[in-house]
Amino acid sequence: MARRRYLVIGLVALAIVGVALVPDVAGRALSSRHPAIALGAPRFVEETATAGIEHVYGGGFEYATGGGVSAFDCNGDGKPDLYLAGGSGAAALYRNDSPIGGALRFTRIRAAATDLAGATGAYPIDIDGDGIIDLVVLRNGENVLLRGLGGCRFERANERWGFDGGSSITTAFSAMWEGSAGLPTLAFGRYTDPASNDPHHLCFDNELVRPAPSGDRFGRPVPLRPSWCALSMLFSDWSRSGRMDLRISNDKQYYLPTDGEEQLWRISQGAAASLYTADDGWVNLQVNGMGIASYDLNGDGYPEIYLTSQADNRLQTLAADASRPTYRDIALRRGTNSAQPFTGGDLRPSTAWHDEFADVNNDGLVDLFVAKGNVSDQTDYAQKDPSDLFLGQQDGTFREAADASGIVTFDRARGAALADFNLDGMLDLVMASYGTPVRIWRNVGTGDASHPRAMGNWIELSVAQSGPNANAIGAWVEVRVLDRVARRELTIGGGHAGGQLGWIHFGLGEAQAADVRVLWPGSETGPWLRVPANEFTVVTRGIAEARRWSPAGS
Repeated sequence: MARRRYLVIGLVALAIVGVALVPDVAGRALSSRHPAIALGAPRFVEETATAGIEHVYGGGFEYATGGGVSAFDCNGDGKPDLYLAGGSGAAALYRNDSPIGGALRFTRIRAAATDLAGATGAYPIDIDGDGIIDLVVLRNGENVLLRGLGGCRFERANERWGFDGGSSITTAFSAMWEGSAGLPTLAFGRYTDPASNDPHHLCFDNELVRPAPSGDRFGRPVPLRPSWCALSMLFSDWSRSGRMDLRISNDKQYYLPTDGEEQLWRISQGAAASLYTADDGWVNLQVNGMGIASYDLNGDGYPEIYLTSQADNRLQTLAADASRPTYRDIALRRGTNSAQPFTGGDLRPSTAWHDEFADVNNDGLVDLFVAKGNVSDQTDYAQKDPSDLFLGQQDGTFREAADASGIVTFDRARGAALADFNLDGMLDLVMASYGTPVRIWRNVGTGDASHPRAMGNWIELSVAQSGPNANAIGAWVEVRVLDRVARRELTIGGGHAGGQLGWIHFGLGEAQAADVRVLWPGSETGPWLRVPANEFTVVTRGIAEARRWSPAGS
């Protein structure tokens, strides 16, 4: 979302596409003989002052979007480290030195390779399949691929991998592997072109970057036209066909009502990308698209899609079956519309950015975090606009719990991450804001800073396979407790300008164990594996037993 360009527009014909609405029954997601019991809000203790993170995402209005947070393990100790975009200042890499189960501690790692100016965001990915996480750094200027060397060291790799980073501003990213390709397919979302005054072309072209025929370098970027100023994008197998298509969320401030919309691109191996249209069942939707999050909320095996915007946010579910990408909105019914601030007294519409599904209280019901904050000084929108923490309920609805959890601020939030920084099984929160310092909170459950107490049981999984796609991006992980099955698709992208790669967290409630299986890329289904609660477990393709992992010093 950015400052409006006031355009003199003649008579505009607004086409409205109708959809046959099927009544949404919120509770059908969780129908079970043994339903999970919804727990209350966990307590988050802010540890910004003592955690060692001193960083601000800032700059002129060109940096009002972005502010991404990247969480991943850069030194092999199992703890999520952080890479924080800096805007006009330098980005920052922080090594996680938190004691197991203790207060959060980070150390700044300074290096020319990572201290990049102009960064709007970053995403972790193992590009070359060597088991060491790399970084894709999005910038106002040339995007940079950083090859991980281990020990939280990185080197620039644009030339090594034949990657053209371009020169325009990038605000969105996603990646996946097509078939057995040695390198991933990358998608980059571009934002406004300040040199253009053409109301039909105010945005730089988004780009699709596929591996070159040689297999060890990237080919030339291919424009994805039309492009409507993307602020989030996500490769997802929305239809469970085995093909990951590209969802793009666009900022409607930069296209005419007769031109732009949200987009879904069909990405078939060996073929040019093509847009889904109304003939395919795609329904026109125009929002100030800022973030994308996906999760199978209703248990039908297909991901629901949460789209952040200004005012009304959207929660989309397939209207019928997966033969057509026809979605309907269920945000109001589920309690996640979040069009206005829930506290603070400002009644103007909200502005939402990063979104993320995760189980913060370990009750087995997924929750939803939404980062919020005014673009800069937009008077039509709330200035006091706290982020949301929606707790999943047994009937499939969500309940606001940010205030009860202790995470309310009125910073202009942008990127964020929910991750288990001290490996105690409870998800902590880090949040970047525009123009104010990054904040970090430790989840202490029902306890306090001195005596944390987990609210429910949990498992954290690492999924691995041999070959280029080492982290099995595109796989689906299923966790079964009695007759309840939770499913998560492994993706890179979405949110707002940042993402995570590491432990996959599931809350279990009172269960002492769970059955886990992986639906691997390429349609191979792994066996159900019994996994005890409150442990870290590695599941490897082709190995019939799960392996327990323990952090050093635990």
